[in-house]
Amino acid sequence: MEALMSFFANIDWLEIWLATGDTLLMLGGSLLFTVLLGLPLGVLLFLCSPRQLLESKGIYAVLSLAVNILRSLPFIILLIVMIPFTVLITGTSLGVAGAIPPLVVGATPFFARLVETALREVDRGIIEATQAMGATTKQIIINALLPEARPGIYAAITVTAITLVSYTAMAGVVGAGGLGDLAIRFGYQRFQTDVMIVTVVLLLVLVQVLQMVGDRLVVHFSRK
Repeated sequence: MEALMSFFANIDWLEIWLATGDTLLMLGGSLLFTVLLGLPLGVLLFLCSPRQLLESKGIYAVLSLAVNILRSLPFIILLIVMIPFTVLITGTSLGVAGAIPPLVVGATPFFARLVETALREVDRGIIEATQAMGATTKQIIINALLPEARPGIYAAITVTAITLVSYTAMAGVVGAGGLGDLAIRFGYQRFQTDVMIVTVVLLLVLVQVLQMVGDRLVVHFSRK
């Protein structure tokens, strides 16, 4: 026991707790805005794609290009590039508030593509049946497309949430706080292996919990 305590001599559990709270705040805030922005974007991408309800090659090409550009930009570069914009809208580039805008910009295109893919998996016969009943495009989206694609959308949210966990860790490089910041400042820069191990374990536990919850939601809303 003494050997174990001596190994974790550098651990400040209060700081670990506060860093975990910052990570959860960044994850929750960025995931909320990512879903609010990415879901309509994904639906629009699907509707404007070839052979769909609002087919428009021009709009689809522009949206697809924008999404592909943002998806291909490494997140660490995005963090740095967005610092002036982040300061403009939040007043700071540090802490939880400074991390959320680049997290949202980095994750929204990724989530939108996953939503588009989930909608493509909906049986086209369901869409045609609702059209035959005289449903409007809005009614088709709300009453047919989204309910049928719900398992895929929950799976997309789960994958996005796990991706955001890794993004929050990288955000520690620019002083965003959280477990990633703790791992960099103490585990890496000060060679405190015990801090690094604890932060990595906590991030792994967080990912596992997110995956379990997401899997349960997907199973619950899937067709029996």
